[in-house]
Amino acid sequence: MRTIRNIFLTVLLASACSSLFAQQEVMVSQYMFNQLFLNPAYAGSHAYVSSSLLHRSQWLQMEGAPRTSMMAIDAPLMKGKMGAGLSIVHDQIGVSSDLDIAGHYAYHIRVNSTSKLAFGLRAGVSVYSAKLTDLRYWDENDQIFQNDLNNKAVGKFGFGLYWYDATSYVGLSVPTIYAADGQLSLDAGDALDHYFTQHYYLHAGKIFPLNESLDLKPSTMVRYTPAAPLEADVNCNLLYRERVWLGVGYRTGDAIVGMVEYQVNPMLRIGYAYDMTTSKIRHYSSGSHEIMLGIDLGKDPIRIKSPRYF
Repeated sequence: MRTIRNIFLTVLLASACSSLFAQQEVMVSQYMFNQLFLNPAYAGSHAYVSSSLLHRSQWLQMEGAPRTSMMAIDAPLMKGKMGAGLSIVHDQIGVSSDLDIAGHYAYHIRVNSTSKLAFGLRAGVSVYSAKLTDLRYWDENDQIFQNDLNNKAVGKFGFGLYWYDATSYVGLSVPTIYAADGQLSLDAGDALDHYFTQHYYLHAGKIFPLNESLDLKPSTMVRYTPAAPLEADVNCNLLYRERVWLGVGYRTGDAIVGMVEYQVNPMLRIGYAYDMTTSKIRHYSSGSHEIMLGIDLGKDPIRIKSPRYF
């Protein structure tokens, strides 16, 4: 079994997304409450400071499976005309690790009396390491695996659009539209032209009030990467008495997701998601776990005037 897992991880690292690193962009199930990681235009879309902490353990029981820890904070500026944010992500998969630190800026334009359109920019640096010599591989002369990568810094830039009102949103983003990864290619002996490819995200959600106690929120996220199959998340969450979210989702070719979130008080919320893997990986893993803590500052400390929809 250990040999099978090592072979699987080698293939995963070497081939997915035409890159050495299989999971180039962050993938989480509770993305609808953490959209700054997807789209820089999300920054400042609330009238208060919003922050979140999230940890995801993917494909439990599988050696070298991804582990992701994330922190984000954003706030409105200039009476809501602008927004700024900061995100820090540490991603570990197999023999590789990535520490990504990015700043986000958004400019918000009022479309009408109820909605805004935001344009966002993202700039940051990722520090990559990979113990490639620890991998088992077939071609002993393959230049990619001859040397380890140690704390290689890569500048990354992204862009996004985000339309929203009180009960709905639509976003389009490319978190990494350009990466200064030339040095990584040189370190691999020119075996690869580039390490990173663009990931395109289209995400949307809408609230439908059912009665005084229940609100329904369907949402989706479509991911596109050149030379890879189109992927989509389809989710449906039910909000009970503006405090408890219960949801279920499906990620094409990957997992069925169950989610729950509880608004502890106007400033604090906690969430949990479980991914039940539907691909062949289910034979080696019991699924994925994800826990989130959200802190919103500046809201009414006595009661929730309007729930946090997204």
